[in-house]
Amino acid sequence: MDPVKAQAGVLTDLVRRATATRFGRDHDFASIRTVRDFQDRVPVRQFDDLWENYWKASWPVLDDITWPGRIPFFAMTSGTTTGRTKYIPVTRGIIKDNERVGFDLLAFHLAHRPDSRPLAGRSFILGGSTALEEPAPGIFAGDVSGINTKLTPLWVKRNILPKPEQARISNWDEKLDVFSRLVLDERVTMMSGMCNWVLFMLDRIRELKRQAGTLQGPTFPDLQLLIHGGVAMDIYRDRMAPHLEGSPVETRELYPASEGFIACADRLPGEGLRMICDNRLFLEFIPLGELGGSRPVRHWVANLERDVDYALVLSNCAGLWAYLLGDVVRFVETRPPRLHILGRIAQKLNPFGEHLIAAELEDAVQQAAREVGIVLVEFTVGPVFPSRPGTPGHHVYLVEPAKPLPLDEARDRRFVAKLDAVLRAGNYDYDGHRDGDSAIGTPRVHWMAPGAFEGWMRSKGKLGRQHKVPHVTPSPERFAQLCLEMGVALEPTEPAQSQTLP
Repeated sequence: MDPVKAQAGVLTDLVRRATATRFGRDHDFASIRTVRDFQDRVPVRQFDDLWENYWKASWPVLDDITWPGRIPFFAMTSGTTTGRTKYIPVTRGIIKDNERVGFDLLAFHLAHRPDSRPLAGRSFILGGSTALEEPAPGIFAGDVSGINTKLTPLWVKRNILPKPEQARISNWDEKLDVFSRLVLDERVTMMSGMCNWVLFMLDRIRELKRQAGTLQGPTFPDLQLLIHGGVAMDIYRDRMAPHLEGSPVETRELYPASEGFIACADRLPGEGLRMICDNRLFLEFIPLGELGGSRPVRHWVANLERDVDYALVLSNCAGLWAYLLGDVVRFVETRPPRLHILGRIAQKLNPFGEHLIAAELEDAVQQAAREVGIVLVEFTVGPVFPSRPGTPGHHVYLVEPAKPLPLDEARDRRFVAKLDAVLRAGNYDYDGHRDGDSAIGTPRVHWMAPGAFEGWMRSKGKLGRQHKVPHVTPSPERFAQLCLEMGVALEPTEPAQSQTLP
């Protein structure tokens, strides 16, 4: 209830415990007394900095390097924005704190819905494979889901699906089929997972019920609580609606990361996520405009400002110190701190000075889809530079609808007009660059065939787990390659109207 006191106490405890580590000695932890002392002695770092300077030489056995004792687990992460695997240190303390955030979320849900009974039936967790590698004796690496499962208390495991032997399945198609049949006749009252992959499973279960003649109403009529996180729910909400309508379900967002759980929804959707201040994560926030400077101003809960786009920096009880997570957040309240997740730093569209962030683009595409009556499945957007001097570049949107679309130029113009209007109304820089098509030309849309993004993710080996379609592909070269892989022909000088693919 006192965020400043709680966060100051978290930092003091983290620093005290790590004073004798190599990192603690390098940064004079013994003399740190205040948040300012910490910020003066410990610069902001990215993963590569910590990996090259502290972990790489002795990995996988990290003893007293950035955290006291031996690091027992590593969460293997990779994204469509970088494609490179990272090994994030994880300790039992991190997992324990994550459990506490889960209980916080459950408490918030029950406070809002005291008649809800989310634990009355089965709880289904759709995560990555729980199979773990053992790069050294007693040290394990794998999906963070597997680490969480390995340390789940027995009293919790009894009521959770899938069972451990089923959760080890790594092949996405096999996992989807096994999981869907597993819960077909179960009374599921709580479910959690990334909503894009949850949707795949719900679609499969619904089809199985339709084939069996048992489909009536919502996919899980007794579902009380759906916990989601990792991707924004908004663009999937229309597709999710048929599965949930008629059930007593409430959706609650969790802000999870391999480095620790950061926030969860204590109010209704859209009202922000309550930052968890007492779970051994010390959080700092750098205004995006200062990121990359030699000494950026590092805010914390004592001096946060509303409606500022911040890059999130964290220190945790696994030896990450002033670590740039890569996420962008914006606070809608500061007492208590309540935030919106705006996307990844890397997922910012700015080749022409437009400064568009992922959240703005997701909202615009969703509003445009609703304007023309389309149920949105997935999308990505990227820049195309002009081939001739004096002509503006433009943004190209690859959009996958739930059903095939016939050719309809009037519909396409309405979609583009709505999308463009939403972005211009919400972003001053974009509006200025679009004025008179001076710096950015009219957006263009390519309609993808249903299943196109799933097929592309499959070809990249990124179905399931924590993988997600990048809604923003800011590099012109990477976007051109993505289009090539998805069979979209990009021509910088193509006519301004949109093109519809079969």
